[in-house]
Amino acid sequence: MISTSDRQDAVQLIDEARAEGARLQTACTELGICTNTYRRWRRGGQDRRPQAVRPVPRHALSPEERQQVLEICHRPEFASLPPGQIVPRLLDEEGLYVASESSYYRILRACGEQHQRGRARTPRPKGDPQRHRVTRPDACWSWDVTY
Repeated sequence: MISTSDRQDAVQLIDEARAEGARLQTACTELGICTNTYRRWRRGGQDRRPQAVRPVPRHALSPEERQQVLEICHRPEFASLPPGQIVPRLLDEEGLYVASESSYYRILRACGEQHQRGRARTPRPKGDPQRHRVTRPDACWSWDVTY
């Protein structure tokens, strides 16, 4: 999102370019915006998107359901499993469906628990591929397998 001061600067630059004889389309293209955006910015006004009131969706999980998801994830039998395995097991073994797999992930991420949850060591990132340094002729041979 572009700040109000940057918008005003862009409008001022385009106005100066137009005063010097540049076309509106060309000046807007130079800044990477379209002419409709320029006209909207020129009208002014504050961007109210960050302060907009966004209603909670009707199908959103209630706080009790979110807490139930966390309690399920904290059970000893599910403590080391990802949500992709918790949801089907819960449905098969207990016939209980609380939320979708993506909702489990979303809730765990919001609570800061979306990480390696088991007793196993966290996976290590693989390093860069091994590089070979050649310091003399005929020190390194390779096979070209391109067709």
